[in-house]
Amino acid sequence: MTPMLWFIYCEDRDDGAAAIRAAVREEHLAYLEAHEDIMVLGGALIADDAVARLGSVFLVNLSNRAACDGLMQDEPFRKAGLFKRVTIARMRKGQFNPSAAPKTAEGD
Repeated sequence: MTPMLWFIYCEDRDDGAAAIRAAVREEHLAYLEAHEDIMVLGGALIADDAVARLGSVFLVNLSNRAACDGLMQDEPFRKAGLFKRVTIARMRKGQFNPSAAPKTAEGD
């Protein structure tokens, strides 16, 4: 099957999220690095105060929903119980302009 884009929106739980993020961060980053061949984009959702984390977003290139579900089942933050909700949707690439992205991870 032809690879396609999948948008994954993960919302952090309401209690204890910061502690889980801190405890599992290195494992999470290693997992993303191990899957860099399919990761188009990924990052934390950040509150308006630019400090608090609200969740995570991933844009991945996989051949089907089952592969996407499998990727997220093994994702360390998810396995640790960080997310209260994970939404996965197939996405069609429309506009693509990486040069419009901020130069730093935090967007400044």
